[in-house]
Amino acid sequence: MRVAAVQDTPVYLDRAATTERVVERITEAGAGGADLIAFPEVFISGYPNWLDRTNGSAWEDPQQQEAFARYLDQAVDVNGAEFGQVVAAVREVRAFTYVGVVERAASGGSVYCSLVAIDPGAGVVSVHRKLKPTFGERLVWADGDGAGLVAHDHDGARVTGLNCWENWMPLARTAMYATGSQVHVAAWPGSVGLTEDITRFIAKEGRMFVVSVGAPYRSDDLPEDFPLRNQLPDGEKFHNGGTCIAGPDGRWVIEPVKDEIGIVWADLDLSEVARQRQNFDPTGHYSRPDVLSLSVDRTRLAP
Repeated sequence: MRVAAVQDTPVYLDRAATTERVVERITEAGAGGADLIAFPEVFISGYPNWLDRTNGSAWEDPQQQEAFARYLDQAVDVNGAEFGQVVAAVREVRAFTYVGVVERAASGGSVYCSLVAIDPGAGVVSVHRKLKPTFGERLVWADGDGAGLVAHDHDGARVTGLNCWENWMPLARTAMYATGSQVHVAAWPGSVGLTEDITRFIAKEGRMFVVSVGAPYRSDDLPEDFPLRNQLPDGEKFHNGGTCIAGPDGRWVIEPVKDEIGIVWADLDLSEVARQRQNFDPTGHYSRPDVLSLSVDRTRLAP
């Protein structure tokens, strides 16, 4: 399996322009022979880096209110015509694709951190909403559900995906292992410090390939007219990327890539998964379902 992990920066808070960038990267990855393409967490239309650097919980602050309204306005309708351009690009290149989006909720006043799985034949096959936003993220993202805790098959490979710190949740990982996943995509906002330990750990624990993909962000990426721009110093580095890939033996296939923009490529030998599970299969022969069990509610929750 040829993997294309896209380490790029979105056109911050510009859904239309970022969608165009995603389509361009999908086309580029397809031209390079990719079977699986992965984008960072909430790539369309960007990670809310300002929350931890301003008083994000100041609920009566007009600037915070306006920043949220702007974020909400640039959220994605996964079933809309604009995102349909991404689905069409995936169909064209015939590569299974994970795209992180800020998904607009049906209420119109909330958003989810969602990882959209797109099959080149069937289109959007799942939308995984992050189970628990982390720290300041809870000021802008609603809690998700288990509907997206599923695996997908593409060209003989079984793939799964989770957002950011969900990958630290033991039971969420177990739910992924239990699907028989061979390649797991971990989507991050983007930093070496986030990806360097957990990527190898999941790969070795699950005896699977793990593709961690992140984005570089700087304060200068924010639009000049962003409401809180004057509270953020020029040139501050929010994230440095950290895209990396580990094999089912826990060793690096690609070590974390720092600060670079572009596609990180890897050719994976999926037969290595079976070899590594000879001595440990966490939800197979090395499990004790008579003693330990996990129940997963995959209901799509909505108000």
